Amino acid sequence: MLNFSVLGSGSSGNATFIQGSRTSILLDCGFSLPQIKKRLETIERTIEDIEAIFITHEHVDHICGLKRLVGIYNIPIFMTRGTYNALRDIIGDNKNIELFESGDSINIGEFHVQSFAVTHDANDPVNYVVSNDKAKLGFATDCGYPSKLIANRLKGCQGLIIESNYCPDMLMNGTYPVHIKQRIQSKFGHLSNQQMLQLLSSVIDDTLRALVLAHISENNNHHGLVEQLVRQTIGGRDIQLWISSQKNPTPLIKLI
Repeated sequence: MLNFSVLGSGSSGNATFIQGSRTSILLDCGFSLPQIKKRLETIERTIEDIEAIFITHEHVDHICGLKRLVGIYNIPIFMTRGTYNALRDIIGDNKNIELFESGDSINIGEFHVQSFAVTHDANDPVNYVVSNDKAKLGFATDCGYPSKLIANRLKGCQGLIIESNYCPDMLMNGTYPVHIKQRIQSKFGHLSNQQMLQLLSSVIDDTLRALVLAHISENNNHHGLVEQLVRQTIGGRDIQLWISSQKNPTPLIKLI
């Protein structure tokens, strides 16, 4: 068994719950602790179900609940050394912090968690592929541009969570300051709709069963536009498509 739910995704918070037959983990905790609990309750799960938390990078929309979590719960929290250095003043020298190097793999219960480097304006950010003996789930958000490394890591996944942050036309014609527009579009920013399609086209195959589009800008994108573009790429394949929301979790999506 491998099930997952994107508890929320966007500039105001990000977290993903992943469940196997006997192990459950969380990718990022970018909401307050009460919000994380509430969103887990929506999918009939609790914080006590979680055996480990994996952090992608130190931006507040990915670590908002971390300080209270490490202070209350005895849950291992995995992050790169660079991410920890950026967060040390917030979380201190907590015994539950587990450090690894970008590219390392970590085994937690039945899960094999493979980290891989991405380009983002953070201190040693990573994304992850989580697998057990049944299925593989790939995760790629806040990743700058669709690198060959990302594509290689995401190939052969039964489930994918990929960001589709912005429509270039909407961004350029919008009200953001020029330096913010430049940051978003840079190799240290976010994936556009077109970059998402490029990445998806390079990894999609008959093994893919579920796709979640994530980190969609509320100001520079439209869910309907993203869905239309992706359905054209999916074609007639039998793939569940979900558009993640900032406000509500997706259902618990079953890969197998």
